[in-house]
Amino acid sequence: MKLVQGAWKLLVAIKDGLVLIAMLLFFGLLFAALNARPGTKAIPTGALVLDLDGTIVEQPEEQAPFAALSGQSMPRQYRARDVLRAIDEARTDDRVKALVLDLDRFGGGYPATLNEIADAIRRFRDTKKPVLAYATAYTDSGYRLAANASEIWVNPLGGTLFTGPGGNQLYYKGLIDKLGVNTHVYRVGKFKSFVEPYTRTDQSPEAREASRQLLGSLFGQWQDAVAKARPRAQVAQFLNSPERVIVAANGDIARANLSAGIVDKLGDRTAFGQRVAALVGSDTRKPIGNFTTIRYDAWIGAHPLSKAGDGIGVVTIAGDIVDGEGGPGSAHGDTIAKLILNGLATKNLKALVVRVDSPGGSVLASERIRLAILEAKKKGLPIVVSMGGLAASGGYWVSTPGDVIFAEPATITGSIGIFGIIPTFEKTLARIGVTTDGVKSTPLSGQPDVYAGTTPELDAILQAGIENGYRQFLGRVAQSRGMTPERVDQIAQGRVWDGGTARQLKLVDRFGGLQDAIAEAAKRARLDPAKIHAEYLEKEPGFAAQIAASFAEKDDDDATGGDVFARIAAERRGLLAQALGDVKRLATAGSVQVRCLECGGLGPSDTAGSDARLLDLILARVGL
Repeated sequence: MKLVQGAWKLLVAIKDGLVLIAMLLFFGLLFAALNARPGTKAIPTGALVLDLDGTIVEQPEEQAPFAALSGQSMPRQYRARDVLRAIDEARTDDRVKALVLDLDRFGGGYPATLNEIADAIRRFRDTKKPVLAYATAYTDSGYRLAANASEIWVNPLGGTLFTGPGGNQLYYKGLIDKLGVNTHVYRVGKFKSFVEPYTRTDQSPEAREASRQLLGSLFGQWQDAVAKARPRAQVAQFLNSPERVIVAANGDIARANLSAGIVDKLGDRTAFGQRVAALVGSDTRKPIGNFTTIRYDAWIGAHPLSKAGDGIGVVTIAGDIVDGEGGPGSAHGDTIAKLILNGLATKNLKALVVRVDSPGGSVLASERIRLAILEAKKKGLPIVVSMGGLAASGGYWVSTPGDVIFAEPATITGSIGIFGIIPTFEKTLARIGVTTDGVKSTPLSGQPDVYAGTTPELDAILQAGIENGYRQFLGRVAQSRGMTPERVDQIAQGRVWDGGTARQLKLVDRFGGLQDAIAEAAKRARLDPAKIHAEYLEKEPGFAAQIAASFAEKDDDDATGGDVFARIAAERRGLLAQALGDVKRLATAGSVQVRCLECGGLGPSDTAGSDARLLDLILARVGL
């Protein structure tokens, strides 16, 4: 009996100890998070540092609680409008003596987004304040921003090699055939290439033609922008014959960049820090190379959004458009519709701006969002659409209620087409001796049958449904843009356009960013644009997510990026993650889709985070 009592006491003691440890951990994390909140510390006089160690997106994903503590390290996502606000607020603030762009680990963004950020950097520089950029190896997107700096620094062991947009796409038809999977594709639009990786081993002539025109236009804009920002940079030779230039420099890429005027200074981080310190000051108690820093998160926290004046509602549709409810990172149809309807019911909105940055997705979710936007129109609110980096397929579907559509010349849009995919596994099962049989009362009994395949009757029904969905898509665009369905069909067929061409085709009305769209909405509501504020209709992050975000903020000065070889290694890992993600999406896609394939290679992937987590999970399972 005493033995049992002793064991019980031991178990109770262990339980109490675990509870105490859990409570101490919780309150410790809470204390750290509260003390790490941006804006709680005074802003010093120094250099505002944009250490962009991730991608610039329209709407960041919500970080998983305590992910940082579990060892998961995902690249950070920076909200584009926050980066713009940070730079513009710094222009007229005397505490900000310089702007520092740390692009060592910059993951890029869509061309239109980068153009907006680059223009903001130029506005800052026009105030005569210095802008200094540093990286070990500049990417095309990183150099798009750095070109606007007054001084561009590069590590002597690094350098820049411009690659231009484009590259290879993964095609799974050979693997699918070997596995015996039968992919049933229902589509409309000869340029609707999203299904091609599952039905072909290479790019179709139509997709190649469309991609060549799109990439040529975007790359031309990049070259023009770099030439305007940095006229002395001899970029052409690094685009046309980079091997000749680098070999002539005995492989010293950084020195070749310096000779061509692409960079201004060669130096490591210590030398760069000393240069910034000479401009803004430093702390003599810290190691050499430090300078007085204004951290991005603290700066954003000290400059909250204005709430003065009448409210112009702004709803953001960012990421893949998917069915159901969920947090930021993907555009969940039910969630966004509720945000719009709740905003109309509880906020005194004078107009609605629809900010779109999406490659599309589910037709059902896209239509759910479109109908919610139309409720604002029924109330007499002006509807202005602002396209960000991309608004293609479903992203264009949700744009059709707009009274006016704004885009940037580099916005990726169009892709007006529709498709559906159903994989079946009858051939796979037959290879291992598994067959199917049964009694069917109608041609549709048991359909769609992923084990035995689809019937001709079902194929005809699904294709007819896809064609009807395409006609609806054409009709919505025709009504919105004042065209005939026949004319829309000529410029649709799933083809993707850059914003400049889309404006010529009357798919968009004007060039401009989000602030231009908000000002236009105010004018249409007969309000003074100077006396309004943007009322963002979005879900506030939960308490756990705020703690996760606080721990994700870095507080070190020694983080460095990698050279060209390190970037290649990261790209290889990303390619493997994408392949795994594509297989998962093929197996789990459950609705008719309006989605753009070409959009994925031109900016940060909307599925990169989930694909990377899937890869990590698989590698952990196999012990790698």
